Amino acid sequence: MERVYLNDDWKFTEEFSEKLIEKTYDDSGLLDVRLPHTCKEVPLHYFDEKEYQMVSGYRRVIHAPKKWKEKTLLLTFEGVAHDSRVYINGELVGEHHCGYTAFTVDISDKLILGESNVITVRVDSNESLNIPPFGFVIDYMTFGGIYRDVYIDVKNAIYIDDVFVMTKLAKAGANSATVSEVAVRGLKAGVSIRQSVRKKSADEEFQVLDEDYPADMNGAEKAEKADCEISNENAACDKTRTYTITHNTGKVDLWDVDNPVLYELKTELIYRGKVIDEKIITFGYRKAVFHEDGFYLNGKKLKIRGLNRHQSYPYVGYAMPESMQKMDADILKNELGLNAVRTSHYPQSHHFIDRCDELGLLVFTELPGWQHIGDEAWKLQAIENVKDMVKQYRNHASIILWGVRINESVDDDEFYERTNAAARALDPTRPTGGVRCYKNSNLLEDVYTYNDFLHNGKNKGCDKKTAVTSDMSKPYLISEYNGHMYPTKPFDWEEHRAEHAIRHANVLDEVAAQEDIAGSFGWCMFDYNTHKDFGSGDRICYHGVMDMFRNPKLAAAVYAIQQEEKPVLEISSSMDIGEHPGCNRGDIYILTNADSVKMYKNDKFIKEFFAEDTKYENLKHAPILLDDYIGDALEIGENMSHRQAEDLKQILNEAARVGINSLPRTMYLKAMRLVARYHMNMTDAVELYNRYIGDWGGSSTVYRFDAIKDGEVVKTVYRQPMKKVYIKADVDHTELSEKNTYDVAAVRITATDEYGNTLSFFNDPICLSVEGPVELIGPDIVCLSGGMGGTYIRTTGKTGKAELTISSAQAEAVTIDITII
Repeated sequence: MERVYLNDDWKFTEEFSEKLIEKTYDDSGLLDVRLPHTCKEVPLHYFDEKEYQMVSGYRRVIHAPKKWKEKTLLLTFEGVAHDSRVYINGELVGEHHCGYTAFTVDISDKLILGESNVITVRVDSNESLNIPPFGFVIDYMTFGGIYRDVYIDVKNAIYIDDVFVMTKLAKAGANSATVSEVAVRGLKAGVSIRQSVRKKSADEEFQVLDEDYPADMNGAEKAEKADCEISNENAACDKTRTYTITHNTGKVDLWDVDNPVLYELKTELIYRGKVIDEKIITFGYRKAVFHEDGFYLNGKKLKIRGLNRHQSYPYVGYAMPESMQKMDADILKNELGLNAVRTSHYPQSHHFIDRCDELGLLVFTELPGWQHIGDEAWKLQAIENVKDMVKQYRNHASIILWGVRINESVDDDEFYERTNAAARALDPTRPTGGVRCYKNSNLLEDVYTYNDFLHNGKNKGCDKKTAVTSDMSKPYLISEYNGHMYPTKPFDWEEHRAEHAIRHANVLDEVAAQEDIAGSFGWCMFDYNTHKDFGSGDRICYHGVMDMFRNPKLAAAVYAIQQEEKPVLEISSSMDIGEHPGCNRGDIYILTNADSVKMYKNDKFIKEFFAEDTKYENLKHAPILLDDYIGDALEIGENMSHRQAEDLKQILNEAARVGINSLPRTMYLKAMRLVARYHMNMTDAVELYNRYIGDWGGSSTVYRFDAIKDGEVVKTVYRQPMKKVYIKADVDHTELSEKNTYDVAAVRITATDEYGNTLSFFNDPICLSVEGPVELIGPDIVCLSGGMGGTYIRTTGKTGKAELTISSAQAEAVTIDITII
C-alpha cells in the first residue's frame, strides 16, 4: 500500500525511434525533463500548430527494490496526449488511445527486482490520429506530451481495484446512507471488508460502519455472482469481484454550492487480522436533480451560472501541476462568483475537479470530441472514453452531468444509444447530456443541452426552451453562448469591450427570466490557443472574459458582481473623451454588487445610482447606465430654474450618449421649448455641453465613484488622466512547495495608473528576471496586451529564497520575494 510518483528524472526526445525502448540505449544526450511536460513549448501566439505534432519519446530508469517481490505493481499515467505505448525493458506492456483519460498497466511481472529497469513511452501527438477528437478541424489546440502525473501503486496480491460511492438521502437532516460498490482483485477465502467514514474537514477519527464485512459474501448482499469459485484458503480469484455494501449513516451535512461539506469513506481489506489494502474515497451527500422546470440541489431550485473552461495555458499547453489546476477553480468560484463550470471538451485534471469539490463548484464534464464523428473504430474508442470518464470521475461530488455526445455533432442515434448506455451502466446516479448546436435534435440523453448563439447584441438574450428542445418534458440547459459572436481583445477600443460585457449581461438576464431553463455556461472563461482555421489569425480565440493569463476583461465583472462576498465596482469607460467617435461618450455602465454608487465630478457630487436603476429585471446585480454628468450644476452654476435646468440636462446628457445629430424627437421638442421660453440658442448649448460634459480642449475632469454597501463606502474608483505608469503584479502564492512534482506560481501583470486603473493601450515590453532556485516558463521579455500579461515561475527541485523582478522602461521595477520550502 504505497504510491511512488515518477514525475522526475525523465529523458525526452522529439523524435522517437525504436532504439529508445532498448534497455542499454545511451540516453545521456536526451533532454532532462520533469512531469507534467509538454512536448513543445510554444510562443504566446503566431505559431504553427504543427510544432507540437510529433511522435516523441520519454525514458525513465526506475530501480525496483526486492521488497516488491510478490507485490502487485500498477503503473498509472493520468494524461498522455494523445496516443501512447508503454515499454518496460524493451517489452510493450500497454497502450492507450485517448489524451484526456488515465490508464493503468499491471507491470508486476515486468520489472526485474533488485535492478534498474527502463520505462519508455512512445507518444504520438499528431492530429491525423483516428481517435477522438481528431478527424476534422478543431477549435482548440490539442498540444502533446505526458502532461499529468505518473505513479506506481505498490499493492499486495489481493487489493481493492475500485470503490464507487453512491449516497441516498431524502432531504437535509434526514437519515442518509452510503451505497458502495467495492471491486476486489485476487480475492482469497478469509478476506473481509471493513468500511468507515468521517467528515473530511473535521479533526476526527474514522467511524467504523461495518467490522469485518465478509468478502466471501456469506449472508451478505451480493452485487453479482462470483466469477470464480474459491475452494480453499490458498486459492485466489484471478478476476475482479464486485460487492454492493449499504450503510445507514444517519444525519449528515449536505454538500452544497454554498457549504460544500465533504466526507471520506475508507475501505479496508482484512486478512488474518491485518489490513492488506485500503482506499479512501472523498464524496459528498447531495441530491442533484434536473427536472422539467430546472435544476434542483438538495431539493432547492438553483439557476446554474457557469463558464466553459479549456485546460490550456500560455507556452506549455496542457502541462501544468496541481497548483495551477486548483487556481482556475478558485478564479471561477471566488473571483467570478460562479456556481458551475463545463469542462469543454474533454475530462480535465482531477486536481481541478478536486478543487471544485472543495469549493462547491458544479461540474458538467464530457467525452473528448468536437463536431466530427469518425468511423466504427473511432466510435468504439469514443465509447471507451465514456467508460473511462465515468469510472475515473464518478466519485466527485461536484460532477452533476455526463456529456455523452461529441460536442456540436450531428445526430447519430445508434452511436449515442451506446454512449448513453455506457454512462448509465457505470453510474446510475447522474443524468446524461449531450451538447448540440441544432434545434429539435433527437434526444437520447436525460437533459437537452444546447449551444445558444442567438444573441447578436440587439435581440433577446436566448431562445425559449419551446423553440429549441424536441421534448418539453425533459430538462433544458444552455451549454454555450456569446464566444465567437463577439470576440474581444484586451486592447480593443473601449466601446467594444463594453459591448462585450453587456452581451454577457443580456444573456444572463434572459436566462434568469426563463424559469424552465436550468441555467447556462458562457463561452468562455479565458482566451485560448486555437488552430489556423479559427481565431484571429494569431492562433488565439479571443472569446474569454479573461485573457490567457487569467487577467479579467470588463465582461468578467458581469459575473463577479453576482456574488456578495467581495465588493466589486467597475466603470466601463476611462472617461477619456477622445476614445469615443465624435467625442460622444456613448453608453457607459457602472458594474457593482453594492447597494448604490455615488458619482463625483471634480469632488462635486453629481448623482447616486441605485441597484434598482438598472434596465435589467432578472439579475440581482446588473449594469447601470450612467445617464447624468451634470447633477444640479445648471441650477446652481447657471442660475437656471429647475424646469429649465432639467430640460437642458436631459438634452445634454442624451447628446453625450448619441450625439447631437441623433437625438430622439422628444429631445428636439424640449430644445424648441428652451429656445422659445428662455431664448437659448445652439451656441449656448454647445458652450454648456463643453463646460459640463465634453471636456474637449478644456481642463480635464477628475471623476470619483464610491460604492456604498450598508451605508459604508466599500470601494472607490477614480477616473482621471494618468501621470505615472505603475507595474502591478499579482502572484497566486509566494511560498512554493514541491510535493509529487514541481510547483508553479502564476504572476498576473498589469500596467496601471496611480489609482490602479488598467492602462488598456499600454502594449510595451517588460523584462523578467529571476534569482534563486526557480525558472521562468516562457520568455524573459514579453509585451503586455491591453495593459495586461503574465508569466509563470517554476521550481527546480531545490529549496531556498528566490526573486522575480519585473521592469519596464516607463515604470519602477517590481520585485517579488518567493520562498521554496
